[in-house]
Amino acid sequence: MSEEKKTLIEFQDVCKKYVQGEHEFYALKDASLTIDEGEMVVILGPSGAGKSTLLNLLGGMDSATSGHIWFDGEDLTAFSDNKLTKYRAENVGVVFQFYNLIPTLTAYENVALMKDIKNDTTDPKEALASVGLADHMHQFPSQMSGGEQQRTSIARALAKNPRLLLCDEPTGALDTDTGKEVLKLLQDMSRTKKRTVVMVTHNSFFADIADTVIRVKNGGIRSVVHNESPKDADEVNW
Repeated sequence: MSEEKKTLIEFQDVCKKYVQGEHEFYALKDASLTIDEGEMVVILGPSGAGKSTLLNLLGGMDSATSGHIWFDGEDLTAFSDNKLTKYRAENVGVVFQFYNLIPTLTAYENVALMKDIKNDTTDPKEALASVGLADHMHQFPSQMSGGEQQRTSIARALAKNPRLLLCDEPTGALDTDTGKEVLKLLQDMSRTKKRTVVMVTHNSFFADIADTVIRVKNGGIRSVVHNESPKDADEVNW
């Protein structure tokens, strides 16, 4: 018998509107979706489709103009700035396309920065070992390959023990083989650690490895498809 799924995130008719002078436009309009705890979700769409807006709203890095965003039963749209800051610090880890590591700090020191944000963090050595970088912890970013730097940034995000891991084009700066390693790592986080992983990409091949695929176009959610048999990350070619 399969284990019962628990809804972690729910969007209800969420809009994000920007006003520029007399003009207004919607980066996201009437978006409704649910994401279960432990799922690997891929958000697909071309540039300007609304993917990053969706990611920023999920992470509490931006606020909705209207609608409701629920996280584990709590309405993020009703949070004060202080409560939203606490939500980001305690629940959200972010992985960027270009790593965002501090060049003057070692891999260990980059990961250890999470202690300044949250008290109960994973030991940096353990976090780096979990992404296969136990032997690289004293190296600076300039001494590491792109894949090693991206894995360091994933270790940094995971050190917070986040319930939600947001990834913005995490393989965009990597070659195919290294990209596969990073995708496999993210998929393992979902499957074995039960982290909820949400990845934004324009690469449609990544849909094959996701539990749920959300397609976005022109600020609207065009489809939400649940994949009954996701492929393993190392099976994907692009």
